[in-house]
Amino acid sequence: MKVTQLKSTRSGNAVPNQFEITNGSKIFFQSYKSMICKIDTVKNIVYLDSYYWDYSRTTIKYLKEFLYSNAYYCNLSTDEIRTKIKTKEIKLTNLNK
Repeated sequence: MKVTQLKSTRSGNAVPNQFEITNGSKIFFQSYKSMICKIDTVKNIVYLDSYYWDYSRTTIKYLKEFLYSNAYYCNLSTDEIRTKIKTKEIKLTNLNK
């Protein structure tokens, strides 16, 4: 398992409380103590936590950067994420059991 802090796209500095966790074929985004996103790179599926994915502006900001940096989605708006959830391209689940 590998844990790294996300970096600011503007300054390049590590961003407090925003983490990328890699565990085998799974990549996770954690904001503070909550798991926000899981990417299964084998099945090519993106999962978002049904409660926390849009918890705050900061969470959304770094979620978008996480998705972009892992080559899944480029410059998505929050509405576009909601559309991908409705069409089941992105799956909602409980990542904080």
